[in-house]
Amino acid sequence: MMDILMYLFETYIHSDVELMVDQDELADELSRAGFHQDDIYKALNWLEKLALLQDADKTPYLTANALTSVRIFTPKEMDRLDTESRGFLIFLEQINVLSPETREMVIDRVMELETLEFELDDLKWVILMVLFNVPGNESAYDQMEELLYATAEDEYLH
Repeated sequence: MMDILMYLFETYIHSDVELMVDQDELADELSRAGFHQDDIYKALNWLEKLALLQDADKTPYLTANALTSVRIFTPKEMDRLDTESRGFLIFLEQINVLSPETREMVIDRVMELETLEFELDDLKWVILMVLFNVPGNESAYDQMEELLYATAEDEYLH
C-alpha cells in the first residue's frame, strides 16, 4: 500500500498534474500500472481518511492538546515506529515542522498502514503527505520536502 501512496503522491500531487476525482478511473489507472485491486482500494481509503482528519468535530483528540502535554507512545505505536522514527517525529516537532495536531495526524495515518515493514523513509513520505493535505503548512511542507530529498552525501557533509 505504501508503494501506491508514494506513486500517487509523486505522479499527481508532487508533479502538479491534475488529480482525477473519479475514484474508479484512478483505480483503473493504478491497476494498469501494476498495483493489486485490494491494495488500491486500501490506499484510496487511507487518503480519504487523511482528508477526514482535518474535521476537528470528528477528531477532537487532534486539537485537544495542552501546550505543556507530553506525547507518550502506546505499545502498538512503538512496535510500528522504531526509536529512530519516534526521535524524528520529536525532532520535527521541536523545529516546528510538525505541530501537535499534525504529529497526531501522522501517527494516525502510520498506524492505519497495512505493511509489515515500516522504516524512517516511509515515515518521511507519510509526513509529507499529511503536511501537503493540511492547509497553512506550506513552509513546513517545504522544510520536510528538503529533508526527504536530502542525499546521503549532504548528510555526511554536516
